[in-house]
Amino acid sequence: MRLLRNRTRISHLAVLLGLAFLAAVIGANRGRPLHDPAASPRTVTPANGLGGEEKNNIRIFEKVAPAVVFINTITLERDFFSLNIYEIPKGTGSGFVWDKEGRIVTNFHVIEGASKVEVTLADSSTWKAALVGAAPDKDIAVLKISAPPERLTPIPLGTSSDLKVGQKVLAIGNPFGLDQTMTSGIVSALGREIKSVTGRKIRGVIQTDAPINPGNSGGPLLDSSGRLIGMNTAIYSPSGASAGIGFAVPVDEINRVVPVLIREGRLVRPGLAVSVAEKSLARRLGVKAGVLVIRVWRGSNAEKAGLRGTYRVWGGIRLGDVIIGVNGEPVNSYDDLLSEFEKHRVGERVALQIIRNGRPEEVEVTLEEVE
Repeated sequence: MRLLRNRTRISHLAVLLGLAFLAAVIGANRGRPLHDPAASPRTVTPANGLGGEEKNNIRIFEKVAPAVVFINTITLERDFFSLNIYEIPKGTGSGFVWDKEGRIVTNFHVIEGASKVEVTLADSSTWKAALVGAAPDKDIAVLKISAPPERLTPIPLGTSSDLKVGQKVLAIGNPFGLDQTMTSGIVSALGREIKSVTGRKIRGVIQTDAPINPGNSGGPLLDSSGRLIGMNTAIYSPSGASAGIGFAVPVDEINRVVPVLIREGRLVRPGLAVSVAEKSLARRLGVKAGVLVIRVWRGSNAEKAGLRGTYRVWGGIRLGDVIIGVNGEPVNSYDDLLSEFEKHRVGERVALQIIRNGRPEEVEVTLEEVE
């Protein structure tokens, strides 16, 4: 009861204070008219004109925005009771026009698991897309739409091998399908590594502080000339929103992988027909560095080159060859090995630095196509 009386007194006090404040305002304005029939818009202060950087940003946006697309993915689900099949929105992302033939490049994770993909161009026209090919290890996918060439604006290509930390970058995306958005920043770091959806490392990744939100995945990262230098693929953020750390697949990798996907529909991987030990198993067997060969497939180039696998002997295990380098480049994991092989093509010969029976040796082998 006492608490109720106290609350009532506080409420009355608040009302009295409000009335006192209102009276003070009215008193201060007594004698001054509240309305002025001659009121008109204020004079606009003349602008000093756009700066050089602003003009360049506008020019780049107007030039490149028509190449950026909105991607909408849909899955098919069957109703448990009626057994009817319904289209369910799965997710959205961005992408960019690769050529006049209607090929669109985006992240693999944007279209992963989708039953249907739609691409909306900058002119707001929407087209059904077919999957040309995908490289999940690289988070790259190529789609194709049947839009006429006059509606398509391919993105200008640059290079990523000559990028410098500190240089300006621009990110363009179409995160919500409403319109293109642009953010700016700098190259924060080079040579980063992030994990793809398959768990393999994507190497040579560009790190930028240009704000990149989830809907911008697959959109282009541009240099100050408006050229593609990377594809925005991930952000580092506990909340899922941009936190000033974004990552982009470098354009040199995109320009290497996309033509292969267009030709083959998949990434043709050079390698060796061998099975290797998981790192934990190799360490338990006493192999502290390199890649331990477990099995060499019959009839393969690896067998022809004389590589040896691991096998059981009376009273224990005889370790196979341990690959520690490719053409002089050190190898410490299976991921390292694959990355070195990907610098070459199927049919090329490479020199493997190995440890065999505790002694270093070198073996030349011809790379072949592997799954």
